[in-house]
Amino acid sequence: MLVTFVLWICFETSALILGKKKRIDAINAWVPRWARTNLWFFGVKIFSRRADSNDETIFSACGANGVGRIFIMNHGSGLDIPVLLTVAESHVISRHDLATWPLLGRSAKGVGTLFVDRKSRRSGAEVLKEVARVLAKGEAVAMFPEGTVHQGDEVHEFRMGAFNTARRAKAEIVPLGVAYSEADAYYRTEPFLTHTKRFAALPKLRVAVEIGEPMLFEEHSTIEMKELARERVQELVNRAREKLNEGT
Repeated sequence: MLVTFVLWICFETSALILGKKKRIDAINAWVPRWARTNLWFFGVKIFSRRADSNDETIFSACGANGVGRIFIMNHGSGLDIPVLLTVAESHVISRHDLATWPLLGRSAKGVGTLFVDRKSRRSGAEVLKEVARVLAKGEAVAMFPEGTVHQGDEVHEFRMGAFNTARRAKAEIVPLGVAYSEADAYYRTEPFLTHTKRFAALPKLRVAVEIGEPMLFEEHSTIEMKELARERVQELVNRAREKLNEGT
């Protein structure tokens, strides 16, 4: 909480200096710092690799056509969001009750987090409209197409929402694959606090992130793109696991 509070003050100061029109620049500068600092606090070390570059610069939010990108990845841990935010300029979609959490909820709202009640169809439809609005501004959104968390490296069936939205917006889809070195980092059927205590108790944790090249629909149907994207994410997860097994 202290880390979040301190960095929140720094972010708001920066955003005030830059002004409302450039608030997104403050978000893209300070959110990765928040993510890296919190992961460091938990003893997490990230190894990332981009298919399109040898450097480790953060993946930009906007595609060549000026439309924001949609980052998609497998979902296995409560650490997935901060891990993703260290490698990609992106807004995230979070569970609706997080918006009411002290400090963290306010901070999440302030940096453009989108909230959804996964049990409500209406809420799901509304958040997809919000995603389209964000993409049109040239800002990116991160989505977990599996819809829920799964243990292990198997990438499960994707839902259509991200791909329908990407097609309508003409947005690039950027696939990512993530693997954790310890089984205790993965979510189980349990309260979120229990999950957090378990991975926080790990003396160290290595995370490998493989980032693929942006995908465009071109001649593919939405269903074809959904399947291609799932296959691509699975390949990237496998590469991430290999990297961990190599002792990186």
